[in-house]
Amino acid sequence: MSEPIVDRQEFWPTIKREVKATGRIQTFIEDTIATPHGETIVRQWVGHTGAVAVMAMDEQGRIAVVHQYRHPVGFRLVEPPAGILDIEGEPPVEAAKRELAEEAQLAASRWHTLVDILTSPGGLQESIRIFLARGLSEVPLPDGFEIEGEETDMGLHWIALDDLVARVYAGQIQSPTMVSGTLALALAIETGRVDHLLPPDAPWPARDTKRRRDSELTEPPAAQ
Repeated sequence: MSEPIVDRQEFWPTIKREVKATGRIQTFIEDTIATPHGETIVRQWVGHTGAVAVMAMDEQGRIAVVHQYRHPVGFRLVEPPAGILDIEGEPPVEAAKRELAEEAQLAASRWHTLVDILTSPGGLQESIRIFLARGLSEVPLPDGFEIEGEETDMGLHWIALDDLVARVYAGQIQSPTMVSGTLALALAIETGRVDHLLPPDAPWPARDTKRRRDSELTEPPAAQ
């Protein structure tokens, strides 16, 4: 019996690498790669810190969302509370708890891994883990946290999950975290999986791959 077709980690040899630009969150890279068939190809891609997002659901089946301006696409998007993984060594679920407190002033007593996504794998390294958080309670803003930038103007809203599903299919919601989180959660509830999801600290292969890629960026690729 053949093995199932699933995502798997795979690395084609990098012959040459050039870092074109480096920013606070992203790095623009050009790699010359040797394919398994003996060809040489050039690929440009963007390194990224990665992120977490939270589908926070209350007892009425409502989801806590923000309405955040996103300058690159020119939209104010409906999104779950989310943030980048920019604190070295911070476990993803702890980052998710911090973001939920910062953006929604909420804490949760029950956490699961809902779904992992690679947002644009043809050119962007970004991986996002979307958590399901339940058993919600209100909390104050974390000590020392200051609201700034787009976050000063996004607000917090509660929308029924069924309404979010309808808005996704109506083309009214486009954020990949919101679309993925909404449909994954709705299907998990429909199929009885919602209480049998992966734990919040489940292995996250995309983060292992990122660590390997990060080490490659600090060490020149070996000559072929």
